[in-house]
Amino acid sequence: MSVLQAASAKTVRTKKGRSLPAWLRQLFFGLILLLIWQCYVSFSGASALLIASPLATLQALYADIGNGQLISATLISLQNLAIGVGIGIALGVILASFAAFSRPGRDLLTLLTSLFSPLPGIAILPLTMLWFGLNSAAIIFVVVYGSIWPISANTETGFRTIGATTRMVAQNLGLSRIQTVRDVFLPAALPHILSGLRLAWAFGWRTVVGAEIVFGVAGSNGGLGWYINNARYFLNPPAIFAGLVIISLLGILLDTLFQWIERQTIVKWGMKQAH
Repeated sequence: MSVLQAASAKTVRTKKGRSLPAWLRQLFFGLILLLIWQCYVSFSGASALLIASPLATLQALYADIGNGQLISATLISLQNLAIGVGIGIALGVILASFAAFSRPGRDLLTLLTSLFSPLPGIAILPLTMLWFGLNSAAIIFVVVYGSIWPISANTETGFRTIGATTRMVAQNLGLSRIQTVRDVFLPAALPHILSGLRLAWAFGWRTVVGAEIVFGVAGSNGGLGWYINNARYFLNPPAIFAGLVIISLLGILLDTLFQWIERQTIVKWGMKQAH
């Protein structure tokens, strides 16, 4: 039996060694999707005003990256996203900390999350237009609104998973509430916090682009949403697809960044198993 087990383990290791890296497999499937896209455009007879080919999209990417228009729009969207999510993180951690130390704080967080979490950020755009006008502050406010709830809910869940013994040790050491949150709660709840961050940036990213499409600031202050809407106005499908490609690539990049952070923190510390 031991010989069979050893042979089986060797076979498993051999298969793992021969398997392709995940990024290479994903690249392969991406190329297949591009091929399907190109075949559909070439043989379906679809109008060029309805769908752009991969080659036309690549040409639009090259042209608008070269003239700086697409780079400028991307940086503006990322700036609005970073500011909004950053403020949302700060407010979410404060709400979760308040809920961790008091019953009224927990009741307040539960009520606010139940009321506002189901309400999409795009639904409050008319109000933000009245409050802030057509500028970046309105977009940032909507991003803050969309990101604060997943951050606060996941952080508070992480705080509740901390054992009573850990809490008692923090109290016996004489740590203040701020020190307890900073030195004990936040490190212990890091897996839940990272999950909340991934949700927050995903909600925030969609909100940024959606808000910019609806009422994004034009000209030099226009983001990716404005870039896409402007291309629609001038009947330029290749530019529309170029904007969509940039949005998708940035989404993949940010998700990869979160995976790297997880591997360097909670996976390395044994708080989560590697995939």
